[in-house]
Amino acid sequence: MQYCSYYTAYVDKPLCWYVVAILKSYEHLAFDRTLDTATNLFEFYVPADREQEFVRLMDYFKSQHLVSELTKKENRLMQPGQEL
Repeated sequence: MQYCSYYTAYVDKPLCWYVVAILKSYEHLAFDRTLDTATNLFEFYVPADREQEFVRLMDYFKSQHLVSELTKKENRLMQPGQEL
């Protein structure tokens, strides 16, 4: 089984709807989910063949101060006992 690339980032709270809407407009680019509502930490699951496109879009969001601290991590679903 091949796992998606996994990223986390903080999304600007007042405009998180905008970031999510743009991501959804790109079919199969990423699955996003709020990981921590108190800090607005999001997680993103990105298919390997779309990762470059995802990173370019997130770089744009960072330049517009919509996203900060984008970090690629080990996919947490690869660890035993983890669920969405």
